[in-house]
Amino acid sequence: MVNWKEEVLARREDLLEDLKELLRIPSVLDESTIEEGAPFGHEVKRALDWMLATGERDGFTTKNVDGYAGHLEYGQGEELLGILCHLDVVPAGGDHWTYGPFNPTLVDGKLYARGAIDDKGPTMAAYYALKIVKELGLPLSKRIRLIAGGDEESEWRCVNHYFKHEEMPTLGFAPDADFPIINAEKGLYDGLLIQGKPAQASDTGYHLVRFEGGERPNMVPGHAQALLRVVEVGTLETDFHAYLEEQGLTGTVKQETEGLILDVNGVAAHAMEPDNGKNAALHLARFLNTLHLDYNGRRYIQLVTHMFRDSRGVAMGVAASDETGDLTINGGVFRYAEEQGTASINIRYPYTADFTERLQIIKEAAAGYGFELQTRTHMTPHHVDPNHELIKTLSAVYERHTNQSADLIAIGGGTYARSLTAGVAFGPVFPGGPEVAHQVDEYVDFDELLLAVAIYAEAIYELAK
Repeated sequence: MVNWKEEVLARREDLLEDLKELLRIPSVLDESTIEEGAPFGHEVKRALDWMLATGERDGFTTKNVDGYAGHLEYGQGEELLGILCHLDVVPAGGDHWTYGPFNPTLVDGKLYARGAIDDKGPTMAAYYALKIVKELGLPLSKRIRLIAGGDEESEWRCVNHYFKHEEMPTLGFAPDADFPIINAEKGLYDGLLIQGKPAQASDTGYHLVRFEGGERPNMVPGHAQALLRVVEVGTLETDFHAYLEEQGLTGTVKQETEGLILDVNGVAAHAMEPDNGKNAALHLARFLNTLHLDYNGRRYIQLVTHMFRDSRGVAMGVAASDETGDLTINGGVFRYAEEQGTASINIRYPYTADFTERLQIIKEAAAGYGFELQTRTHMTPHHVDPNHELIKTLSAVYERHTNQSADLIAIGGGTYARSLTAGVAFGPVFPGGPEVAHQVDEYVDFDELLLAVAIYAEAIYELAK
């Protein structure tokens, strides 16, 4: 009888040092450094190279699939068990980190760094779980692959490319969400709202020269800025600070040569629950909407304030809800310059919702402001039958380690689990744990991560024995 927790504790320091090394790599998508073998930029490539080199160090069979993704394999058998992870991270999201986003620091049991919980910490937990199974030499009837992608936080080009060239696992799990077991995920839609040809410039007291906020569609913008040409400032600065105080936000007004610059600091969060953050771009737009702006600028600001005024789509008449949760709408990236603008729209919709009808309503609402909605990516909802053997096995393992019921849950986030017909998200955040992914001072509770390693190790063994 294997004592999985003891096996994990015997490797605690090695896991911590390996994880810190991986967290130091700022593996954010960087289109300026894309080249052959590095489709997502140098730093994502560096993270993938590091992961595969670590696998080779520990005796796994490894493969790099054109820099999009790679895998570490162990075991024998016809069937394949997949563990799907990702090595890319979202941008740091501001300079307000206590210890720095890529300076992993363990304080009071919490390891702080971008990617600590999404998804480098869980990736290394799954890796060490597989490493334990390998080092114990346990008999297996399946092959096991830890598959690591590099574009999960953007367009999923990594797994799409990988599975065009590599075998699809029979079953598997993604350690990139919550415990106990997530067997249902909402549909995910990413689109871009594009403003039509600008009208002739109009003379007003306030001319919107530039508006920008956000870095990724799947993040709530933590900062936004607007540049105004102003005939007369009047009470604008006083009104602006009064609005910010009323909303519990901070910001600044600066007079520069090019005009008046308004900055708003919001609260970044994951787009799967926009209400966990404070959308700086939306709040800035709401204030600007009180001013007499030029025609093109006004149309852009009106679009922003209308499309994103509530996170559930109630105002637009597209609200929906079921056991997977509410439909949510997030505006993540906003850009306006030279009389024309764009805004990203990230929609997560319930398993039972008719999305075709709702998408048409959203397109018509955008058209009313002179915008076209272009689809960037769309992933339909994912669901695995509760009676599937995968879920039964994972439930038994989880309950043995936690003495808690392995209730099935659904999420608004999208994990690699949906790439598999029989795939679920499995940890690493335990029930009641805070949602810190995509936020400043992201962290993982290291003791809980060690427990996750033990759960993953036994789960791998039970699924592959």
